[in-house]
Amino acid sequence: MKKTIILSIALVCALISCGKNTANNSSVKAENQVQENRDWLKEVVIEKELLYDQHTLADSYPYKDTVRVFQWDKIRKHLAIVDSIQESPAIWGILQNKSNEYGDPPKARNFKINEYHSVTDVYGIEGSQNVPLYLPTDSIVPERYGLDGSLVKIINDGTDFVEVSTIYFPGNWIIPKKYVDVIQDNVSFKKVAVVDRNNQNIATLEKVDDKWLVRSMNPATTGAHHPPYEKPTPLGIFVIQEKREKMFFYGDGNTIIEGFAPYANRFCDGGYIHGVPVNLPHKDIIEFSPTLGTIPRSHMCVRTAASHAKFIYDWAPINNSLVIVLE
Repeated sequence: MKKTIILSIALVCALISCGKNTANNSSVKAENQVQENRDWLKEVVIEKELLYDQHTLADSYPYKDTVRVFQWDKIRKHLAIVDSIQESPAIWGILQNKSNEYGDPPKARNFKINEYHSVTDVYGIEGSQNVPLYLPTDSIVPERYGLDGSLVKIINDGTDFVEVSTIYFPGNWIIPKKYVDVIQDNVSFKKVAVVDRNNQNIATLEKVDDKWLVRSMNPATTGAHHPPYEKPTPLGIFVIQEKREKMFFYGDGNTIIEGFAPYANRFCDGGYIHGVPVNLPHKDIIEFSPTLGTIPRSHMCVRTAASHAKFIYDWAPINNSLVIVLE
């Protein structure tokens, strides 16, 4: 079923933060740097032309004693980033270090210890399962960390280090080669899933000609801030790196498989967009849960209806699709 509503605007994208620093969520500090110094005059055209029309939400909808919305202005700003970084040919890369596969990064400059007892940089980004970012003038001590799965632009692919330009926050950095997966193909990013932590919803959009078409608008549940196991879904611009038809998960604090999440799309270390979790011994996929779209309650992942997760699973190709998480 197709629904078309034009949502266009000519805007100067002064791409600044939408989030606020809070003691309950240190990762929101990164949101305060979103492209602060970059302005692009853009006409971002968004039209609704749904490919998936189950559990569809309106632009605004009631939730308890308030109203929740799809933040189209913020979505436009992030889509302007996606458009603008692709104006010139580029080689892209993905920061990768899931499960510290390439080594636990060294301590960042002025590191801190958070309530999860993890080393973080001054922006609240944990080192574990993430990537050290060094200033071009100092390859000894990392200045900060980059989140696994983050999209970067390759500036120089050297012998030991790769110089990159980060997308979600400004700057050029050098990174040991083992932490960067260079995308060899001349890819263009035309499919994006936008996750809104504040409103607990998710929209998918696809660039067709000069328009961004909305393909779905659905409830979602993001990661909770409950140490020591549940973590907020990180803010940023990520690449879908991996898919699992069934993503099996352990119980908290052990290695006992307790269930699976269907149609999982991994975008950041242990963070997936997936369907409603199924707890063993049950085996049947659960289509929907009344907890979707309510409050954060997952372990970093983004939950959505099973059929919607399958839509994303089939629709968004690996290494060629983005996930944007905003506040």
